[in-house]
Amino acid sequence: MIASLRRILAFALALLALAAVAEAQDDYPSRTIRIVVGFAAGGGNDIFARLVGAKLAELVGQSVIIENRPGAGSRLANEYAATRPADGYTLLVAASGGMSIASAIYPKLPYHPTKSFVPLTMIAHFPLILSVAADSPAKTVPELVARMKANPDKANYATTSPAFTIATELFKLKTGAPGTAIPYKSSGDALVALLGGQASLAIADGPPTVPLVKSGKIRALAVTGAQRSDELPDVPSMAEVGFAEVNTGLWSGVFVQAATPPPIVKKLEEALRRVIADPEVNARLRAMAVTPGGGSSDEFRAMIDADITTTLEVVTAAKLEFPE
Repeated sequence: MIASLRRILAFALALLALAAVAEAQDDYPSRTIRIVVGFAAGGGNDIFARLVGAKLAELVGQSVIIENRPGAGSRLANEYAATRPADGYTLLVAASGGMSIASAIYPKLPYHPTKSFVPLTMIAHFPLILSVAADSPAKTVPELVARMKANPDKANYATTSPAFTIATELFKLKTGAPGTAIPYKSSGDALVALLGGQASLAIADGPPTVPLVKSGKIRALAVTGAQRSDELPDVPSMAEVGFAEVNTGLWSGVFVQAATPPPIVKKLEEALRRVIADPEVNARLRAMAVTPGGGSSDEFRAMIDADITTTLEVVTAAKLEFPE
């Protein structure tokens, strides 16, 4: 009799617990949401997080605060976010460098972009820009490749991160161009080296590159990917110059822990897609020379998995090694 009562009590408590969980999901969000960012305040991903966070707060009627945790190329913040309670109150704004690229080049990475997290939606993506010095004899990508092949002992490239190294090594693999990597601390330093003739080329992001191109200090030969950049409408895409497979770029997106209840994941995905589609948010993203995202979670996941595969192929083919 007592055993039966205990079983009944245990069953009743389990039902109450399930009811409490269901109610919590129905009421979500009922308190402040935190967005973790693996970069310092003022950087591109921090700006993205604050822009998205402010509009998300309006939509859900709860406060959204930004928690900056810079370090190790954002990997520390990503690892931290992966260990937070899976209740939908800790989101992560992360970039390709600390997610798909890190997953491909660091075998011991303690998290995985699509296994430790649910990729909710992409905030934005943008191509990289292949540039040479303004006085370089190479006026086109084919001319640059020909010159590098003709002078392999002088062929090199400036790089500042695994993302740019991998993009340039992919360029080398698909064009047959030689070139030794010369590492620099920042994109600015790399482009100064390009200006001074210390590097044959640099593939870098838009913010430091576009102003130098527009001022005539360096020459942009192509943007990676299939489409031209709105910021540099006269510069062809890699696809246009015959190298469509050099289709690399950077992205930033929003993630939540993988164990988060599906109803909460659905609410977050729907809300964040509305945020990115908002005309004001969309316009502010485009003003930063990026293409707004806002696609589905499934689309974002598929893109990340493909990104990891491509990166692994380049790293293996080019025999690249990166220190942990």
